[in-house]
Amino acid sequence: MVVHSAVPPGRNLPTHARDLVRMHEAVIGGSRPAVPPRPLVSRSWSRVLSLGLTADGMNARDSVPGDEVERRRHGSPLRHVIEDLRQVVGATSDSAHMLLVVTDADGIILWREGSSAVRRKADTLGFVEGSEWTESRVGTNAIGTALAEAAPIELLAGEHFEQNQHPWYCTASPIHDPRTGELLGVIDVSGPALTLHPAIGALVETGKRLAESELWRTHRQRLERLRQMAEPVLSAGPALVVDEDGWVAHSVGVSAGERIAAPRAGQVVAVPGLGACLPEPIADGWLVRPADTARTVRLDLDLTPAPLLSFQAGDTGWRRPVTKRHAEILVRLHKAGREGLSAVALSHALYGDAEHLVTVRAEVSRLRRLLGAIVDTRPYRLAEGVRMTVHAGQ
Repeated sequence: MVVHSAVPPGRNLPTHARDLVRMHEAVIGGSRPAVPPRPLVSRSWSRVLSLGLTADGMNARDSVPGDEVERRRHGSPLRHVIEDLRQVVGATSDSAHMLLVVTDADGIILWREGSSAVRRKADTLGFVEGSEWTESRVGTNAIGTALAEAAPIELLAGEHFEQNQHPWYCTASPIHDPRTGELLGVIDVSGPALTLHPAIGALVETGKRLAESELWRTHRQRLERLRQMAEPVLSAGPALVVDEDGWVAHSVGVSAGERIAAPRAGQVVAVPGLGACLPEPIADGWLVRPADTARTVRLDLDLTPAPLLSFQAGDTGWRRPVTKRHAEILVRLHKAGREGLSAVALSHALYGDAEHLVTVRAEVSRLRRLLGAIVDTRPYRLAEGVRMTVHAGQ
């Protein structure tokens, strides 16, 4: 998904910024604006107004202390890419008027880079490291609204809910873990409203793609190190060596795809082609070998108000609760059969439109963390050798 510009084609930036401020005054004052707010802005303002935030001042800021910022930085995979992001933004000719901000998934600002002048202006808004920049705290803004909408956002001047933010533009995009689909945080570029350039959206998108590709490259390097370490262990198959999240580093005698369910000590893992397996911990990963001679994996999904999924392979099995959304995905894939469903088709099936691709991919990634290669990708479908029965429940 790309960042859509806050300035319509052909519109003069200063004129449009002034019109947006007048729009804000009209809407908040209860009258009809000459320029209506964009749908995403209307949705955000509705959410913010329902929380009781004020538009004519600065709402109370919430922040975490410095030691908590350091703890979150250390635990964030984005720490590996922050220097690359600094270089991307710093390479632009207008970088002196820009502020680069990177948050975590909670909207807490972990890194902030920019000239001293633009940082001083940001300080007056509480736009500082450690501050929570969500809609519920500071109203409509690109970071918080990108989190709420699960999409890239660009806002200009009066599109911000707080009047104190009207002198700014902000352009933000969520960053996801390419391995798991989990939200890691948001990259944002902000600056004085009248310095907004049409290329800012592309700059933010480049930063987001750079971050995700670098995270993927680091992931592949770790798998290669695990593969080299594990080769002597896999002299006889069938067996797999996987990392902590179930990504396959090496296999012998079986083709299990790129990923199985994330192993846990003492818990049976279902692997198509191997059946029931009991993972054994090794350095930086797991050795996965069959615990039963049976190869067919059988799933039973019980659609009670709290759905339960049962797995059986030979004499080995388990029974676990699953979310209603994951149960719905499994039912859709079961009905689709071997033809499966694309991400677009699954978005339509779950949400009625094709606008939830990021959410769909994240949900399937979480489901695959639980079930691994039982759920295939490209297209999404139940793997070969998996037999599933759905019980309607009460």
